[in-house]
Formats: sequence, C-alpha cells, structure tokens
Amino acid sequence: MIYAVIDTNVIVSAHISKNLQAATSKVWEAVLQGKIVPVFNEEIIEEYSEVLRREKFHIPEDLVKKAVDRILMNGVRGERVLSGEFFPDPKDVVFFEVALSKQDAYLVTGNAKHFPHAPIVVTPAEMMEILAGRK
Repeated sequence: MIYAVIDTNVIVSAHISKNLQAATSKVWEAVLQGKIVPVFNEEIIEEYSEVLRREKFHIPEDLVKKAVDRILMNGVRGERVLSGEFFPDPKDVVFFEVALSKQDAYLVTGNAKHFPHAPIVVTPAEMMEILAGRK
C-alpha cells in the first residue's frame, strides 16, 4: 500500500479520459482498489469538489460524489507541513505540503513542473512504475 496526495488534474483526467490504459486512469483504478491510499485535507477535498463539478468537464454529479466519498472513506487526513518552497501557482502549495505530512507519501501530478524538484513528486506513469516495483 502506498500513500499519495493525488493532484486534482490526475483525478479529472482519469474521469474524462476514454483511455482506460492511460496512466491517470490506472492511478485512479489503484486508488479504487486500495493500492494507493489518498492523503488529503479539507482544502484538497474542497478543490476536488469544485474542479470536478466544472461544467467544461461534463462529469456527472454522481461520479463526482462517488470520487470524493471514496477519497474520504479510504484515505487518510494529513496536515500541512510548511515547506518554504516557491510555487508558481499558490493553489498547488497545499498538495505538496500535505504530502510532506505522511512519511514516505508521494504527490502524484500531471504538472510536475509546477512543484519543487523532489523525490516525492511523481507523474502518474512514475507512480505506476512504483506500484509495479520497477522504480
């Protein structure tokens, strides 16, 4: 079992992708199977709820509710650990800082360039390699 903060872009991509073999879809599948335990706090849950409901994504309300409920039920709460790092987008800070709160946790994101270069920041494809024991 691996602990990870899942960036919103990964969850959105998994829900709108038609490709079930895409790394984002596989990461979400691993969350649903309990192979990845999501780490979150209230700010992250609020962002998931808001972004997944954006009209442009056309994600049905029942899927949004199921996704958020699954994270709340199967995940663990984390607290922000101040990192002192610079972020181009201040909204990204919470994801990194919550990932720091759980030992050996990762931050899975499709936008690694928005985060400090750190071993905990991985792409969905890298997370799949980690799950397969290849990284």
